[in-house]
Amino acid sequence: MTGHQAWGVERIPDQTGRLFVVTGANSGLGLATTRAIARRGGEVILAVRDETKGRRAVAEIAADQPGARLEVRRLDLADLDSVRAFAERLRADGVRPDALVNNAGVLAPPRTLSAQGHELQFAANHLGHFALTGLLLDLLAGGRDPRVVTVSSSNHRQGRLFFDDLSGERGYSPMGYYNQSKLANAVFGLELHRRLAAAGSPVHSLLAHPGYAATNIQARAVGPVRLLFGRVLIPLAQTPDRGALPQLFAATDPRALGGQFIGPGGMGELRGAPKVVRPAPRAVDPETGRRLWELSERLTGVRYTV
Repeated sequence: MTGHQAWGVERIPDQTGRLFVVTGANSGLGLATTRAIARRGGEVILAVRDETKGRRAVAEIAADQPGARLEVRRLDLADLDSVRAFAERLRADGVRPDALVNNAGVLAPPRTLSAQGHELQFAANHLGHFALTGLLLDLLAGGRDPRVVTVSSSNHRQGRLFFDDLSGERGYSPMGYYNQSKLANAVFGLELHRRLAAAGSPVHSLLAHPGYAATNIQARAVGPVRLLFGRVLIPLAQTPDRGALPQLFAATDPRALGGQFIGPGGMGELRGAPKVVRPAPRAVDPETGRRLWELSERLTGVRYTV
């Protein structure tokens, strides 16, 4: 599939009857994704850390789309207790999602540890989504065209997994550890695809990245990263609505297949219509996938039953 120049939100098939869980849905790419799905009739659970901001996002969408079916639920991906509580509440309420969009992300903060003592970006961007996916997988398996879309970044190509110093105790670089978390997203999404395919599961695992999109994730970064991405390069950035197109394609289009990585089709994958892009070789390596998987199961306490 080459870049679909005409592919936009108007090309999303009717999503009536499908229920999506979108993490980080109150702003940026998550809000754009939620808005587009709601416009095509899909129901969305906005999984957000700040429920007030989530309700504000719902009000914003509902003002434009009075019939939108939206619900806010609290989820702090950096806290594994919050992830478990979120999944348990969905199960207790009989909620059966058809698709999970692992969208939420943290970019280049000062070195911070999560509630369980993990480096914040690895915790929120990878471990929280690994745990959430595992806890919801059996529910997704009963869904209509069930998909898990994990949002990585073109930065995964610069990433390496610091297996000997995952928390940055011996040396921490905000962007180095961001790149690690985005490589972990890519490794996870592809390893999940391998495991689901081997088991004959109906669930498809896909990856997406937005290219360079201007969202408030840059505003929370520190120092030079904030200056570079939050101000200097902003004129080159896509809007969140454009940046969300790859993950929307991955979540809704019948042509999107398990194991694919969808990104922008323009120069350097910075912008443009969705197309299948090539992940970094280290993201595809099955041994890296197995190692990260086993480590993630140990750190989260979530064992997959694929």
